[in-house]
Amino acid sequence: MKIAIVGVSGAVGQEFLRILEERALPIDELVLFGSERSAGRKYKFRGKEIEVRLLQHNDDFKGIDFALTSAGAGTSKEFAETITKHGTIMIDNSSAFRMDADVPLVVPEVNPEDAKNAPRRIIANPNCTTIQMVVALNAIEKVSHITRVHVSTYQSASGAGASGMAELVEQHAELVAGKEPTVAKFAFQLAYNVIPHIDVFTDNDYTKEEMKMFHETRKIMHSDIRVSATCVRVPVMRAHSESVWLETERPVSAEEARAAFASEPGVVLMDEPAGKVYPMPLFIAGKDPVYVGRIRKDLTCENGLTFWCVSDQIKKGAALNAVQILETLI
Repeated sequence: MKIAIVGVSGAVGQEFLRILEERALPIDELVLFGSERSAGRKYKFRGKEIEVRLLQHNDDFKGIDFALTSAGAGTSKEFAETITKHGTIMIDNSSAFRMDADVPLVVPEVNPEDAKNAPRRIIANPNCTTIQMVVALNAIEKVSHITRVHVSTYQSASGAGASGMAELVEQHAELVAGKEPTVAKFAFQLAYNVIPHIDVFTDNDYTKEEMKMFHETRKIMHSDIRVSATCVRVPVMRAHSESVWLETERPVSAEEARAAFASEPGVVLMDEPAGKVYPMPLFIAGKDPVYVGRIRKDLTCENGLTFWCVSDQIKKGAALNAVQILETLI
């Protein structure tokens, strides 16, 4: 089996490398692609050094079975035909194709069968906030159909890539030194602050990030579920958190919900409030599952439940989910 990584030098590309290294996939050859800035760099994989090739419109993808791509929506759109024309399956981490009717949007714990119907040989990886939420929601959906969700996200700097993490570190150092903090990646200073603004605003005053959670959840779950989101950037280095309120068709007790979460693949239950046991990004960063806690009945709605979930958005929210799609296919 021959696999390619496109955008290997980015935060998600580097995570692809680490995950493929640690998982027992039968990879005969790994090919790395990058931009002009990355071409020529060398990365180690399973004891060998691999040089990054320049991504070009040529026949370099001939013979490659799967390409894990994370180089931005513009690059994905430009190179999709080049990548797939010889039969390569493109598992794309960008937003380029997520809502295309003929491109499956896949979270393997929720809709693995969709990955097997990819007429354009493109499979889309959902947005990070959507992935962790639907993994958790799927547990409750099996108990009673979910009709609506309200969610507030607490998204770490790593959601903006390696440069976002670097800017947060830089801002803290500058502030400690009494300097004016550098603001380039985010709309405002993120250190000692929260910013209720991720991605651009749309005509309805929701951001694109928030609307992704509405549309992508419905597509993945094949559901009429309605999602209202407020997405917030917080000064955390890595792993996203979400406060979720949902309404089901019939009342679901907190005990039922705990049992459902405990038995759901990809979910780890951390819910002992009296013992201060609940998920936090400080301890979840670098781990694979979606962690769920603070489960309780909603006080305003008979059919309402609320919970808190945390997941590493570079792993499950991006690279790991894509690799799991690959594992589903092979």
